[in-house]
Amino acid sequence: MASKRTYGEACRFAHALDVVGERWALLVVRELMLGPKRFTDLRAGLPHASPNILTERLRDLEGAAVVRKRKLPPPYGSSVYELTEWGRELEPIVTELGAWGARAPIPPDSREIGTDSIVLALRSLFDPEAVAGLEAAYELRIGEESFRIGIAGGELNLARGPAEDAGGTIAVPDAATLAAILTGQLPFDEARASGALEIEGAKQQAKRFLRLFPMPEPYACEESPASMLPAHAAD
Repeated sequence: MASKRTYGEACRFAHALDVVGERWALLVVRELMLGPKRFTDLRAGLPHASPNILTERLRDLEGAAVVRKRKLPPPYGSSVYELTEWGRELEPIVTELGAWGARAPIPPDSREIGTDSIVLALRSLFDPEAVAGLEAAYELRIGEESFRIGIAGGELNLARGPAEDAGGTIAVPDAATLAAILTGQLPFDEARASGALEIEGAKQQAKRFLRLFPMPEPYACEESPASMLPAHAAD
């Protein structure tokens, strides 16, 4: 069995990458930020990661005390993975990394996005200045999944599950639809008219909620990507 790769440096940044720098590792962390998941749930959230790779990453993260595995009590009996207290300290790092990635001057080739990804993107895109004293609770439904979203004290709180005290409910069929609404590719009124966006509660409150997550302007390169490459690489 091959030994785990390491940068072999005493630098703390290098050590952090030894822990979570392998491919898929931080995405596993992302998938667990909203709560525990079974292996099958993780597979659904990371469809491009093979079962063997996912098993290996979970084993590495368990060994590094970032993730732990526990068995649910009866009558469930299945096992779930969750972030440890130390693993949860990665949440602001992942959030800031997502905010940084949203300004990439070169957009990603793939536009595919998962349910947890779009919900966590709300944290990266959240604009505290747009809140203006707003304190509210919403339930966001994406397909068959529900999420509690609370806004208080200029902060955004996210959790998996229905919101019993929600002042309004916003429902979309899938993550791609919500992404299209947030980016303006699918206008609010058009989404409602087509049935792609369903609202329970005040329309204006839902509209205001969706405006709390403005898309940032991409970083403007002074040079085109091709001109930044070495001459032989651009040929």
